[in-house]
Amino acid sequence: MNQNHNSNKLIIYYPVFLAVMLVTGIYIGSYFTDSSGESIIMSRKPQSQGDKISQIINYIEDQYVDSVTKNKLIDKAIAAILEDLDPHSYYISAEELSGYTEPLEGNFEGIGVEFLIQNDTVRVVAAIEGGPSEQLGIMAGDKIVAVDGENIAGVDIGNDGVIKRLKGPSKTVVKVDILRYKEKISFEITRGKIPLNSVATGQMLDETTGFIKISRFARTTHDEFMEHTAALESSGMKNLIIDLRGNGGGYLDAAVKVAEEFLQKGQLIVYTEGKSSPRRSYHARKRGKYSDMPVVVLINQGSASASEILAGAIQDNDRGTIVGRRSFGKGLVQEHLNLRDNSALRLTVARYYTPTGRSIQKPYGHEIDYEADYEMRYISGELESADSIPLPDSLVFTTPGGKTVYGGGGITPDVFVGLDTLGASEYLSAVSYRGIVNQFGFDYADQHREELGSFDSFYTFDSSFQIEESVFDDFVDYADSKGAAPDLSGIRQSKDVLKTRLKAYIARNIWGNDGFYAVMKADDNVLRVAMETVAEKNSSENSQKAAARKL
Repeated sequence: MNQNHNSNKLIIYYPVFLAVMLVTGIYIGSYFTDSSGESIIMSRKPQSQGDKISQIINYIEDQYVDSVTKNKLIDKAIAAILEDLDPHSYYISAEELSGYTEPLEGNFEGIGVEFLIQNDTVRVVAAIEGGPSEQLGIMAGDKIVAVDGENIAGVDIGNDGVIKRLKGPSKTVVKVDILRYKEKISFEITRGKIPLNSVATGQMLDETTGFIKISRFARTTHDEFMEHTAALESSGMKNLIIDLRGNGGGYLDAAVKVAEEFLQKGQLIVYTEGKSSPRRSYHARKRGKYSDMPVVVLINQGSASASEILAGAIQDNDRGTIVGRRSFGKGLVQEHLNLRDNSALRLTVARYYTPTGRSIQKPYGHEIDYEADYEMRYISGELESADSIPLPDSLVFTTPGGKTVYGGGGITPDVFVGLDTLGASEYLSAVSYRGIVNQFGFDYADQHREELGSFDSFYTFDSSFQIEESVFDDFVDYADSKGAAPDLSGIRQSKDVLKTRLKAYIARNIWGNDGFYAVMKADDNVLRVAMETVAEKNSSENSQKAAARKL
């Protein structure tokens, strides 16, 4: 991975490197003459470093042996400079900017992915929850290398070129080749209308516990959140579990507004500070509607940025319990600068700090493979054991209530829940990795839509529908046809898990995310621990109230 990374950097810097060599040659050549006897000299010396870059690019455009596009040279030079600063500063060309904020603000039909183009490679930032790509198993980090058989990797394709190939009317099909780590996987994606709701679902887990899944923080997140909580309150909600797993962030203001609903007026939510950015603090402007409601927040290694702001505010103000695994660790603040040619710059200008003063940005730099962080957590054992989490002694903080919290990279949960290895097998990994479970669930739901539609709600479906043995056998045959050969030992070991997931994906294609999460709770060990945490907290509070009444 490092070799490819270095090669890509060389490609980006090559035009500038060539220009520097040419300019050096010109200065040396100023002491000589060409065959016509005329001196080859620069008309003037660069007056500043910035002027030097401009002069080099102009010279390349004028004198380079082949035709080049000046704007593309400039774009690549800027991108290379920003890449050398930190992992989250980047340049957005005018072509890319047009579709950049769509998942947070617009609406469209297509395959449902957020993407960025880096080093001529289309990288999936996130598969939009409930969209066609997410349903088939495409995930953050995947590289799109071909569309309908046409190679789009390493060919200087722009944002418009990607959108042109991936967008399209609902119910049309596009074949996409994905490079995931070192394996190439093909998906046939049926385009659809992309759901832009940032709250994926809101439902009751039992008579008193509500559950809300926030997929990203968009402009409408707070309004959506309040609508869902109001509905859950009317259904008897007394406790709330907020699921931020896989939420890569979004707008700071959206996270601040949601956090505000759980705090007392004046409590600190987050502050930002940088070399040229004076400290700016965000406090709760009112007493939150749910400032007294027990709350549990679920996080994992995919929870980043705005998700970490919300989790940090809840944790540092002793307002709730954080359950799951250490979050991503994205604590850098980007300022958006629109440029005259309709391109834009996202430059890191400050760091986020939680109320106790923690910086949650994980380490980065030339000796760190930032993109391989998840893989390294897996190898180190951190995803399975809390003892493997790196907790620097120098980055220990204490909340007002006396709880110990840690800085140095992400939010460390109060209650750690490792990866669930129950039912795990190589067969389960194979069918999940290739998105086969998702695809089978989609096909089954499509073929049995009338039968499934006879259930009056996803709750009824969840309690009544089961994956019959004949359906499971059909799945095994289907998986075999997709390249996952039957493994009797693995199938036996993972059968219950697979049946739950098949049922969940069938439900998603009839009732959307509401149906999916209603079924998946049976296979969710993090959610199970969260429910136990809520029960323990309520039991403790009831005991304290009973003791107080006796006094």
